Amino acid sequence: MHLRNVLFRSTSRTGAWAVLVCATLAPLSAQWLSQKDPRTPRTADGKPNLSGPAPKLPDGKADFSGIWQVDDNRLQFNLMLDGPEVPMRPAAAALYKQRLAGIGKDRPSGHCLPHSVPDAMLIPEPFKIVHTPGVTFILFEEFVEYRQVFTDGRALPKDPQPVWFGYSIGRWEGDSFVIESSGFNDKSWIDDDGHPHTDALHTTERFRRSDFGHMTMQITIDDPKAYTKPWSALLHFTLLPDTELIEFVCDNEKDAPHLVGK
Repeated sequence: MHLRNVLFRSTSRTGAWAVLVCATLAPLSAQWLSQKDPRTPRTADGKPNLSGPAPKLPDGKADFSGIWQVDDNRLQFNLMLDGPEVPMRPAAAALYKQRLAGIGKDRPSGHCLPHSVPDAMLIPEPFKIVHTPGVTFILFEEFVEYRQVFTDGRALPKDPQPVWFGYSIGRWEGDSFVIESSGFNDKSWIDDDGHPHTDALHTTERFRRSDFGHMTMQITIDDPKAYTKPWSALLHFTLLPDTELIEFVCDNEKDAPHLVGK
């Protein structure tokens, strides 16, 4: 599963990455873990039943724990807008056009720098959600990165030092887990196409788990410096059962000599 996704990712971004991926197929395959989880509902033949009931936390709230992967590997949003265009301000539109023309050559992840919210969940590599009292963790396989979502009643910081993943607080609304984040720097890209944002970015993510193996997340992007109004996207995720994350380290761009044209 993981090996296939890495290969897909290489071809979906630039053909040059295929050279690097082919050179590393065996190590990746050897690292992937397979471990049956006794908490996973199963069909009569012993396979994970992804259509089984969604689990609950001990307090009855929705439990989003597990390893997830985005369904749409095209790295695009399913935009929920009145029209086909994201409502960008002129400067943001010009920057987006420049990034498209460059085929993403200056994307932060290409320099071993972090993805953004939500881009870190749009790539093929999986992520893991872990609920604990007072804080929920989102652990990303790629680059061994993480987010902390505080659920202890605190507010978002009013004058934070800008950071890559921002600062996040969470709350439950029925079976939905809602995350609000702010305090981002302006260095990351919202998605792989290069939709920009500024330090005024505020995101709202609304997670819903319909059954054991499927989850949706509606994200709203609110950045008045880059967009004329807030806009939203709906993302779909599938659980990866009976497995675990593996270490995926970006080793200071030592892969560069393997790329085509180097």
